[in-house]
Amino acid sequence: MTKKEKEKSMIKIGDKEYDMNSFNDEQRTIYNHIADLGRKLQSAEFNLVQLRFGQQAFIDALRVSLSKEEIIESE
Repeated sequence: MTKKEKEKSMIKIGDKEYDMNSFNDEQRTIYNHIADLGRKLQSAEFNLVQLRFGQQAFIDALRVSLSKEEIIESE
């Protein structure tokens, strides 16, 4: 195994490093769940930013529309 491959297979949990190649099936499954949940959390955070931005855009559009209506009514 090359140095790069060994570095890729090492993970740090707390202050200890572990070689994933030495994981048993249960440990590998748990690690895969952790990695998958991390990806899902990143995706959810990305989606939340988009949703908040979209919501604010609609709030701003409503304010503009209402202010135009107020100008027309005051004339």
